[in-house]
This record gives sequence, C-alpha cells and structure tokens, in this order.
Amino acid sequence: MQGQSSGVGYGLKYQARCISDVKSDTDHTSFITGTLSLKEENEVHLIRLTSDGTELICEGLFSHPNEIWDLASCPFDQRIFSTVFSSGESYGAAIWQIPELYGQLNSPQLERIASLDAHASKIKSVLWWPSGRYDKVVSIDDENIYLWSLDSSKKSAQVQSQESSGILHSLTGGAWDPHDVNAVAATSDSSIQFWDLRTMKKTNSIERPQVHSVDYDSKKKHILVTAEDEFGLHVWDLRMPKVPIQGLPGHAHWTWAVKCNPEYEGLLLSAGTDSAVNLWLASMSSENERSFLKFLEFQFLKRFRYAGTVAQSTALL
Repeated sequence: MQGQSSGVGYGLKYQARCISDVKSDTDHTSFITGTLSLKEENEVHLIRLTSDGTELICEGLFSHPNEIWDLASCPFDQRIFSTVFSSGESYGAAIWQIPELYGQLNSPQLERIASLDAHASKIKSVLWWPSGRYDKVVSIDDENIYLWSLDSSKKSAQVQSQESSGILHSLTGGAWDPHDVNAVAATSDSSIQFWDLRTMKKTNSIERPQVHSVDYDSKKKHILVTAEDEFGLHVWDLRMPKVPIQGLPGHAHWTWAVKCNPEYEGLLLSAGTDSAVNLWLASMSSENERSFLKFLEFQFLKRFRYAGTVAQSTALL
C-alpha cells in the first residue's frame, strides 16, 4: 500500500507473470502461480493464506516443463488448472491435475490431463466458465477461438467447434460471461468481439483499440469492464454498447488488466505498467450518477519486466 508497509508476501525463485485464485477451495484462501524462466525448469506453486491471515505458505511445489504465460484454476475442482506455455520457439496449452498427495515430501509431479494441441497460431489464453461445473473450456489464439469438450476421467480434450476471427483481427484474450454459458467476449487489436458458442459466430462488437483486458461483472448481467492502454478503465452496459456508462482514469502509465470482485458489486481491481494495483468502487448502472472512488493504490517498488506480473495480482479479488 502506498505510503505504508503492510500486507503479506511470498517469494518465488524465478520471475512469474500469472497467478490465479483457487475458486473451488471454499475452505481456504488459496492461489496457484507459475514461473517464467527461459533457462531453468519452471515451477508451479500452490499457495495458501493461513487462517489468521498473517502468512502465505507453500502447500505444493511442482515442476513445469516450459515458461508459463497464462494460468487459470478450474472453478469446480481445486486440483485442476490450465496453462499456456512457451518453449521459446512455439506455444502450447494443457490441462493439469495436482496429485492427491501433494502435501507430502517426494509427492508425484503434475499429471497432464489433456493437451489443447489443435492450435497452429500463438495461443493467448484458456478460459473456464466461472459459474460452476461445466465440461467445456475455450482457448484463444491469434486468429481463432476453440471450444473444447473436456473429460478429466478419460484424460482427454476434443475440439467441439472452432472459428476464425478474420484476417483483420488479431485476438489477444477474453472473458467468459458468468451469466451465459454460451457467451464469450474476446479482445483484439482493434475491437471487443462477442461470440455465441452455440453457433461460433460473432453476435456484436465494440470498435475499441488497445483493449488489453476485459471482465464481466458476476453480480450484474450485461456489465463488462475494459482496461485500455492510456484510456484507463471503462464500464459498459452491453445492451447499449455505443458508449461506456462509466470511465475511470486508470493508471499513470498503460492500464493492462482489470478484474471485478465476485462478491461486491462495483468493486474493481486494476493493474498497469506504472507498477501499481488500484482498488476502485464504481457505479455499475447507467441509471445512477456516474461516480467512482479510488480506495487504495498498491505501489510495487520494483517495475516488473512484464506488466502481466502486476496485472495478475488481480487474482486477490
């Protein structure tokens, strides 16, 4: 927190750019993170906050064969997660399972449940539907969106459908609507695209350059938040997508990531290349006064090489 020395820290041996909260661990506050080392064998850390909230402890440490560029925890099974990784020459994605005896010494290593190996272009992210058990995952690369059927018991993933975004659009990521299992928002270099997974067709788009991150409000339907380079944060009502219903100033430099709090409406966390993470309270309705309040700014003393390192601090929501 800027101007104060407070909070709980956890050290990693190598640099990391992604962290995910373990949503399905309802008994603890847990996180999973993966490292990004070009020369060394990378690691996945399972981290848990102690019951008194004073310490982050390592519950499991596992080797991972490649640099981890994206990581997401399964919303319905705390032992399953996905990674997007790079070998330095190519990108891949896989679904992993943490072994049952992970708390013991000499525990077995991560088990690869399935490889998402249909991609020919650079993979950007893997999405899980955030609202409960669903046997599908979405993967996004530069040019395509894939819908996969996942069977963890048979350790397999099959492409159910796939569609190209078009030659004029380079996809960068996305978010899955928690209110609609068939709706995904994908970011590109020039727009936000909205896809219906039943038909694998675009249903709408918002022409908006330099959008790095999007997230849906889990408490309120039709509300989407965007993080945009020098334009800060914007709140959109997708029933009226021509103009945003709220704007927030963002960061001193580019704004690279945003997350909505899953429990409290209007509470947002953003991260930027100014090495800061900001906590906001914003109006999420077009009917209310367009006001916002920046509660806190967490200033990181060291500027990270990858903005994603700071950006993924949003998992703390």
